[in-house]
Amino acid sequence: MKKKIVLKIGTSTLTQGSNRISYGKLEDLARQIVTLKNKYDVIIVSSGAIAAAKQFIEIKDYNVTVESKQAMAAIGQPKLMKIYDEVFGSFGLSVAQCLMSYRDFENKSAQVNTNNTIDVLLQNNYIPIVNENDTVAIEEIILGDNDKLSALVSVVVSADLLVIASDIDGLYDSNPHLNPDAKLITDVSDLETIMSYAQEKQSSLGTGGMSSKIQAATICRDHKIEMWIVNGGKKEFLVKALDAKIPFTKFLLN
Repeated sequence: MKKKIVLKIGTSTLTQGSNRISYGKLEDLARQIVTLKNKYDVIIVSSGAIAAAKQFIEIKDYNVTVESKQAMAAIGQPKLMKIYDEVFGSFGLSVAQCLMSYRDFENKSAQVNTNNTIDVLLQNNYIPIVNENDTVAIEEIILGDNDKLSALVSVVVSADLLVIASDIDGLYDSNPHLNPDAKLITDVSDLETIMSYAQEKQSSLGTGGMSSKIQAATICRDHKIEMWIVNGGKKEFLVKALDAKIPFTKFLLN
């Protein structure tokens, strides 16, 4: 039986430090899924709707008001899925869109329906691509860049592993963008003691930070799901992490 991986791709990974979606990174992701598909079912939780919209249109004050960000997300979401469909399709991969809000995780029947839908998609060789329904929900726009959402999806689908692709190698003992001597923490067993390490790095496109990733790790720990933070900027980051060929942070299950 295949193992189930939820892979969260944030805006910073999708844009590769630019102001638009990176086709090269999506091609890298598609190649990895082709490599892994005989052993793993991969469910993608993808940010990037607002970044996709910025490639085509500019809404006044979108960085100022939540409503403008929601409008940008509404414009960008179908464009984001079109890019996924084009790139993944060129590798023989089929994709399906799943938009969710936090109310879906509070309702037991909605959880069951979501799990059943994703199972059918996987059985028919479709890659589910999950995003928050930003038109009606705003929590990830404001706070988490889909970190918490990816953890909740992992719980609903009974994933074996959640991999959060970040723009750094993982959790450090101090902010590596400010301290060149910061050391990577490869194994985390006590979430409470590492909260002080979660200093934030601001991004003009993404909203996630290390604090939201630790919140996701807490959800995963409570449901016995392993979670990793991996540098999504590296080529073949998921394949290499699974083969233990790159350094990353692993949140151990007690």
